[in-house]
Amino acid sequence: MKHIAVIFAGGVGKRMGLERPKQFLKVQGKEIIIHTLELFQSHSNIDEIYIACVETEIDFLNKLIEKYSITKVKKVFPGGKTGQDSIFNALKEVKKDYDNAVILIHDGVRPLVNDETINNCIKSVEKYGNGITVTPCFETPIKSLDGETVNEMPKRSLMYTAQAPQGFYLNDIYNLHLKEREVNPEYKDIVDSCGLMFKYGIKCHLVIGNPGNIKVTTPEDYCTLLGNFITNDYQQFLELNNKK
Repeated sequence: MKHIAVIFAGGVGKRMGLERPKQFLKVQGKEIIIHTLELFQSHSNIDEIYIACVETEIDFLNKLIEKYSITKVKKVFPGGKTGQDSIFNALKEVKKDYDNAVILIHDGVRPLVNDETINNCIKSVEKYGNGITVTPCFETPIKSLDGETVNEMPKRSLMYTAQAPQGFYLNDIYNLHLKEREVNPEYKDIVDSCGLMFKYGIKCHLVIGNPGNIKVTTPEDYCTLLGNFITNDYQQFLELNNKK
């Protein structure tokens, strides 16, 4: 069975205040989306990549894909009005080519996921039917119903932050999208694929991801990403010197 990365890069950068979508911001001379694609390009357990992109940027993205030899990309196609719309468009494209597959849904602006997390997500899908990448919550979680006062302080050891990739069998997640779109075409209150699964009572299995696997949404995230790349470069420098 094929292992397919579905990358959604349909954002337009409103929260970043950019003229061009945030996935095309450069880090170390290379667009964020390319850093992300290279992770899946180089991964031995990923067979193909499908990308839902802002329609006005498809030509530009295709040029980048050619420039950086991202040969696993099979299709680039328009995204939707929302992230869930973009994912559904991607699932439809995969369904045109395959009866079923292992699908890893990943943000185009999350370029620091590591090989181990991708592998573990695939293994979780094959064992349990899905795999939701998370990291433990290190800050103290607080629940507030009015945004002004504390209503609940959940136990931190029970809290996790959902990240990506999120893995599923194609037919499972595709059929849930069809079901949801019949009653909730705007995907109101559905923030990610895990939320869609959870809504319909499907047990979702956790995959502990790597630290630093951030999604770039705000200018502060971009600064954090720059710092993480610098840190990674420094660690590689130390490792190389230690081998000498």
